[in-house]
Amino acid sequence: MPKESYKKKKKESFFSKFVNFILTIVLACAIGSQMCTAANNNLRIAQISDAHFSSYEDNTSYKMLRDSGKLLDDAITQVNTSGAYDFVMFTGDLINTPKVSELEKFINHAENLIYPWYAINGNHDIGIDGPLTKKKFVSVLTENNKKMKHDNIYYAFTPKRGYRVICLDSIIDYKVTTNGEISKEELDWLKKELEEHQDETIILCTHVPVFEPFSSPNHKLINDYELKKVLKTHSNPIIILQGHYHAVKLRQENNMLIVSCPSLVTYPNAFRVININTNKNKVKVDVYLKETNLKETQTHARIRLMGTQLLYGEESDRNGSFELRREKI
Repeated sequence: MPKESYKKKKKESFFSKFVNFILTIVLACAIGSQMCTAANNNLRIAQISDAHFSSYEDNTSYKMLRDSGKLLDDAITQVNTSGAYDFVMFTGDLINTPKVSELEKFINHAENLIYPWYAINGNHDIGIDGPLTKKKFVSVLTENNKKMKHDNIYYAFTPKRGYRVICLDSIIDYKVTTNGEISKEELDWLKKELEEHQDETIILCTHVPVFEPFSSPNHKLINDYELKKVLKTHSNPIIILQGHYHAVKLRQENNMLIVSCPSLVTYPNAFRVININTNKNKVKVDVYLKETNLKETQTHARIRLMGTQLLYGEESDRNGSFELRREKI
């Protein structure tokens, strides 16, 4: 072979390797970028509801109050050891009896979380004629939780670009009742929030459910029709995290996914993990049920309770994957 031809082929071989090397780097960067984008579009939430923490009360016919602290600690340990979360949301009834000292003790447990945590009030958290009013509830939380800096009982925050978390006050404090209500002032505020964040995925947190997991006239939201009417003005996905009924239920209504969370102190003594991933055209939501590791306590809770299937639900209520359509980019 002539030397000139050999040198030419050698140069071409070097050039081909160089081009392949550059293409490999570009492809790797592109894949890395897509992976980073996908990760940034993901939101992971732990929802813990109806902890009914008590430092002194005995068990009832269906609430394992004596073990409430241990059940809360177990949920916190599971969260801390199961991968990264963007935040933890307590959806009401943090404590069983509305006392400032009990709320402070609950916070001592919650502060063991290694991730940001937030809370909304439940009917057991607010005393009508006692010291733990809505105003005091907010002040105790904000004084002890650096992430919660709002002054109002209902509030909103942005955990990540593309998401808006809206926390409702659904508790009636002008009479003794287990029903809930959203005030006219709060509904107007909610409308404004939805208008200002119309292109975003909404995570709506409420104690008293927007959609009942089962019928209970003495527990329902008395103006649920008005609230649903406001929510239907938002064309993008809404993931609703609700408690109060101690029930496991998953339900999709058009662009809304309703996640009903059980209680830590009532069978099945569990909490929720919600993974949300947003892309251009849709939002994928994976929901999981995480039961307590305190199996002896869980067994006692089950045998104390009639109608366990109503609270435990079907398998499709415990774990599920859903797709919600995005209307706007």
